[in-house]
Amino acid sequence: MKEIVVSAAEKAGGILSPENRTRAVAAIHADGYVVLHGVVDTAHLDVLQERMLADLEKILARPDAPFNFNTGNVQQDAPPFAPFLFDDILRNDLVISVTKAVLGPNLKMPFYSGNTALPGGTRQPVHPDVAQLWQDLAHPTPAFGLVINVPVVDVSPANGSTEFWPGTHHDTTYDIHGGSARIPQEVLDRRAAQMPPFQPTIPRGSVVIRDIRMWHAGMPNHTDVPRPMLAMIHWCSWWQSGEIIVAPRESESFFQHPDLHFVTRYVDGAVDHTQNNQAYDLKLDR
Repeated sequence: MKEIVVSAAEKAGGILSPENRTRAVAAIHADGYVVLHGVVDTAHLDVLQERMLADLEKILARPDAPFNFNTGNVQQDAPPFAPFLFDDILRNDLVISVTKAVLGPNLKMPFYSGNTALPGGTRQPVHPDVAQLWQDLAHPTPAFGLVINVPVVDVSPANGSTEFWPGTHHDTTYDIHGGSARIPQEVLDRRAAQMPPFQPTIPRGSVVIRDIRMWHAGMPNHTDVPRPMLAMIHWCSWWQSGEIIVAPRESESFFQHPDLHFVTRYVDGAVDHTQNNQAYDLKLDR
């Protein structure tokens, strides 16, 4: 696994050393992901874990609960308001320095959500979140979107850590115009013979940055406790996703950063984030 242990000095200064930033960028380019350890205060995760588990009951009570592929994985937004907004999660300069180095200046972030693996679920099909943008490419394009995952609890194969397929962001077989983003089993078999997938063990306080094209799959949670994880997306400057973060007007001052533009819509009054999202699956046809 491609991992970087961030030093106390780097965390205190909010700046990765040139060597570590170079290593992080190289890992994303080569393998499609990198893990930065020790960049989020676990006390902040304690606050979010308590609230997200309470919110989960409301989300699952919805008649239209937003399950992802199957009922073992549910889309769950974190609260977009104080006291649940933390610099080291949403405005982490260490993370932003890496995503900016990969994607270029004028980053956009229109997506702040997460997913929770429920006890007793089944695995998702292997898929990229977004496939290649053009058909019949001889070589993949540079990265245009990066997913930032923040485990709220320690994650491992026991509680459903995401299955990674390293290097698959370079695969040009699948594009956004070709129907289903589910990867057929015969393709998975060929790929696994070259480089098998794996489920990482990642302690909370760490952050995963991955190319949005990398194949992956949500996996079963074999414990009796839900496993929440946050997800953000940083896009390059020219990408238009159509997504937007809806937050109460009182949160507006938080969603500001010199290198990251939060794509937001502010509303007067309370925001019920537990009513966001819809269930989704990917088409089976190609």
